[in-house]
Amino acid sequence: MDIIVCVKQVLDHDIPPRDFKVDEENLTVVPPSNVSPVISNFDEYAIEEAIILKEAHGGKITVVTAGGDSARDLLKKCLAMGCDEAVLLQDESFDGSDSFGIARILAGAIQKIGAFDIILCGRISSDWSQGTTSLALAEALDLPSVSQLIKIEVNGNALRCERVLEDGEEVVEVTTPCLLTTSNEINSPRLPSVKGILMASRKQIPVWGAGDIGVDPAAVGAGASTLELTKLYKPNLGSQCEFIEADSLEEAADKLGDRLREDKII
Repeated sequence: MDIIVCVKQVLDHDIPPRDFKVDEENLTVVPPSNVSPVISNFDEYAIEEAIILKEAHGGKITVVTAGGDSARDLLKKCLAMGCDEAVLLQDESFDGSDSFGIARILAGAIQKIGAFDIILCGRISSDWSQGTTSLALAEALDLPSVSQLIKIEVNGNALRCERVLEDGEEVVEVTTPCLLTTSNEINSPRLPSVKGILMASRKQIPVWGAGDIGVDPAAVGAGASTLELTKLYKPNLGSQCEFIEADSLEEAADKLGDRLREDKII
């Protein structure tokens, strides 16, 4: 079973608020100099699920990301966890791509990689949390897709998938090749082993540009973006506490109810 995992590099989710800065004029987040970027949170679950499926059914895992030179470290971690191959997609024309542009870039790379059974992605990224790239990628490759999975089982030539809905769970059967997105309930990502880290450090990671994957530079990048960002800022969070004074619990409850109704909370 050959699996391709698409991952994204993001700012560390645990950045202290004091270190998180926004350039409101240029509409960009300013990466803190003392904090290294990490793998997007939900993508780690996709990597772990790919490794679990490979351990049970054999095959090969190829991990793919679009980014700058720092994304090599992200790919090295994926290899150290248990992925077999990695590809870095890097080209000046890719800069500023929105979700649909990234989907076109990933689609070109996947077509160059060749045959596969499953594409795995995290259900959303942990920076913008839009959840659109994976579904746009499935559309670009004309693949069936199932999102927000909490369980994947191989059932002959098909996959039995359990997914989370707002009002419960749903079981879906899908044939391969297909694209699946994972939720955080699906597994617990492993830490890279010492052996894995040493093997990953010796692994060569190819870099593919727009010409290598047959992507038209005019179809990606900031010029092709369909997303218009009009404002980016850090919200000013504040709190206010009001004490309800009363001679008994019953009186306090009545006063609290009146106060909540006054503010139209209840």
